[in-house]
Amino acid sequence: MNYRDVLKAASDHLSSMDDQLMDVLDITKPEKIDYALHLAKIVSKLSPLVGNMIEYNVCSELNKLNWGDLGQWKRQDPGFPDTIFEGSLLPQPGIEVKCWFPLSTEITARFKDSVKFFEHDQTNVALVAWIPEFIIYGRPKIISVWVGTAKSIAESRDNHYHNPPDYLVFEPEDTSSRTSNLQQTNVNGYKFQGNKKEFETAKRIVSEWSLSHKDDYYTSAYQQKLQGLFGKFKYRLDTNFAKIDRIRHDGIEDFKTKVLNTEIHNQTIKEWSKIIGDPSKNLIGLLEDLI
Repeated sequence: MNYRDVLKAASDHLSSMDDQLMDVLDITKPEKIDYALHLAKIVSKLSPLVGNMIEYNVCSELNKLNWGDLGQWKRQDPGFPDTIFEGSLLPQPGIEVKCWFPLSTEITARFKDSVKFFEHDQTNVALVAWIPEFIIYGRPKIISVWVGTAKSIAESRDNHYHNPPDYLVFEPEDTSSRTSNLQQTNVNGYKFQGNKKEFETAKRIVSEWSLSHKDDYYTSAYQQKLQGLFGKFKYRLDTNFAKIDRIRHDGIEDFKTKVLNTEIHNQTIKEWSKIIGDPSKNLIGLLEDLI
């Protein structure tokens, strides 16, 4: 097996985990409707904790497969990707796990790593959608898992955001000579903040640039042009940059639609999301059915 074979086998295994219960946490069944209403209000606050537990548990899941003498999956925290295959294979396969609690408003996870680091498509991203098995209590239940290439997500992000002079996406500096803990892999986005006259001037500058291919975005020469704009005009760092929910990746958009339309306990997840956010008697009646 080569690194692609290992990555495909691992990704296929994760994709088959739909409807699986994860023994990482168990929320006790409420005995009274008042407590059920309380859980409905705070269940979303469990998302970071449970998400981290699920991400950690992925290594155990992947190591249930027989990898022979090739190696084994290992979690690295901090580090990217958070799950890597430790062995003799090069480039080293990796899977970045992002969890999504679809009863909340959106996929809050971000993806800021540069497309330049995925030249060999050695890294995949697994997006895991989960909710409590009984909506407000029970063990975390995986609704569905989507797996795609990190490179495709990075490209979708850059294509969505990069629009000079209005929006600039900066690649990280070359830090390959530094130790691993000091290497930079993240891109950042900046929004134009100048006035209308300044914007027209910036547009004229950009119109004189020539790009033969989108890969030119990642060259040092092109990045220097962006730095020139940044030095002449006002820009602000976009703190919402690279949210997975906003990059318009076709595979992720299809996954979101599938998950939100999944029916559980006689309601779709989209409907449950609206119900839990509604403190009406309708919510009380549905919660009484669950407990």
